[in-house]
Amino acid sequence: MSLQLKDLYDGFRDPDAIKALAKIIAEDAKKLKEPLNIMEVCGGHTHTIMKYGLKQLLPENIDFIHGPGCPVCIMPKERIDHAIALANIEGAILCTLGDMIRVPGSESSLAKERAKGCDIRSLYSPMDILPIAKENPDKKVIFFAIGFETTTPMTAAVILQAKREGIKNLFVHINHVLVPPPMHALLEDGEAKIGAFIGPSHVSVITGSKIYEPFPEMYGTPVVVSGFEPVDVMHGISMILKQKIEGRAEVEVEYERSVTREGNLVAQKMIDEVMEVRDHFRWRGIGDIPKSGLKLREEYADIDAEKVFAEYLSDTPIDDHKLCICGTILKGLAKPYECQVFGTACTPNTPLGSCMVSSEGACNAYYRFGGIE
Repeated sequence: MSLQLKDLYDGFRDPDAIKALAKIIAEDAKKLKEPLNIMEVCGGHTHTIMKYGLKQLLPENIDFIHGPGCPVCIMPKERIDHAIALANIEGAILCTLGDMIRVPGSESSLAKERAKGCDIRSLYSPMDILPIAKENPDKKVIFFAIGFETTTPMTAAVILQAKREGIKNLFVHINHVLVPPPMHALLEDGEAKIGAFIGPSHVSVITGSKIYEPFPEMYGTPVVVSGFEPVDVMHGISMILKQKIEGRAEVEVEYERSVTREGNLVAQKMIDEVMEVRDHFRWRGIGDIPKSGLKLREEYADIDAEKVFAEYLSDTPIDDHKLCICGTILKGLAKPYECQVFGTACTPNTPLGSCMVSSEGACNAYYRFGGIE
C-alpha cells in the first residue's frame, strides 16, 4: 500500500487527540492563579486556531492574542507605494509573492496597477524570477521581496544564483523582517498583557529555537515553538500551561520533528552573505522597531532597488485608513470583529487593510472561519 500525503498529517488532525488535549488543558487551567493570554506570533497559527475552532475548546481563563507574524499584514503603506512606483518605471517588470498584489497602498494597489497595464507578476517561488530576467534582457526585472526568516534564504539564493549566472537586469527591493524584535517591542510596551508565546514553526526551522531564549531570561515569558496542525497547537498550549503551573519560564520545542536549537546553518550563512540588519524598519500599526529588518549589503548596491531607483521612492510614513484597526489588531489590543467595518465595508474582496487581504491575516481568518464571540 502506497503512502499518501494524507497519511502524514492525519494524526496531527485527529479529533480524539484534540479532545484529549482539551481535557488535559481544562484540568490544568484550574490551577492557574490568573487568566492566561497566549500570543500566537504567526498568522499560520491564527488560521489553525480559527479553522479548527480551538478557542471554543479552551476554558474561559485562556485567551489568544493574535500577533504581528504575518509579513503582508505588517507592511506599511509607504513600502507598498514603493512597489507601485517601481512597477511604473518604464521597461520594468515587478515580481512579488502572492498576497502582496492585492494589498492597498496609499492610493492604489499592485492589482489595480496591473489592470492599468503595468507588467506585474505573482511568483510561486522567488526562483521563478530568474527565467523571467533571462527571457527579458532588455527589461528591468525587480523583485519586491517580503517575508520573515522563512522566505529570506530563498531571496538570498536568488541573488547568489543571479550573480553566478551573470544576470545584470535583476534588482531586489528587500522587505524581509525579523521575528524577535516585535516580540521585544510588544513586551516592553506592556499594553498587550502577554503571558506566553506560541513561537512560529517555519521561521524556527531556519533560525533555530535559540532566538527565543532572551524572552524567558529578560521577561520571564515562556515560549513554546509549535507546529501548525491543531494537535500541535493544543499540545503547545498544554506545554505552556505546565510551565505556568510549575513556575517555569523556558523555551521549549513542541515541533521537534522539524525544529532544532541551532536551526538551518546553511540557510543562515547564505542570508548573512547577502544581507545585514537595518537600523530600523517601520511596522504597520507598531511603528519603527530598531534592528527589525534586513537590507542588502553594500557589495550588492548595484542590484539594490532602493538605491538604484531611489529617485522614484518616498520614505514619508503613511497611516492606515482611519476606519481600519489593523494596527491595533497586530499589537494584540483588539479582535477583528471589534472593527466597525469588519465584514461590511472591509472583506477579502474589498479590503481596507492588509489584515483582511493576507491569507495569514487575522481578519481574513475570522471572516473565513467565523469568530464573533
